[in-house]
Amino acid sequence: MHEPTTQVTQYRINCLPEDGIDSDLFGITVEYRGKSRWAVVLRSSYLGADGTWSWGHDWPGEPTSDQYEAYEASRQRWLEEHRFDEETALRLAREAAPHVTVNGFTVADAMAMRQRRAGEQQ
Repeated sequence: MHEPTTQVTQYRINCLPEDGIDSDLFGITVEYRGKSRWAVVLRSSYLGADGTWSWGHDWPGEPTSDQYEAYEASRQRWLEEHRFDEETALRLAREAAPHVTVNGFTVADAMAMRQRRAGEQQ
């Protein structure tokens, strides 16, 4: 009989409390992508080493057979810029978390709204 293994594959980083109504919107995840590499993800975008968010590797249309080598090289460069060791990914996510903006609302705005709601319920 084979013994099961246990592996952490995702962390959640957030400046808002986990029970907050807006918490999911402002949360960043650090997700395992294999081969000891991790991605920093905000909804559907990925944080790059340069601190900018990307929707993923971009290639216009489907690569033709004669474009495949260039496509694959471009994709590998993108992956190298958007995959990190675990420690680096967690650091980048923690640095990015206070700057998350959702529909024009900052983390500070979301915290202020949370405090107003709590005051209205009392």
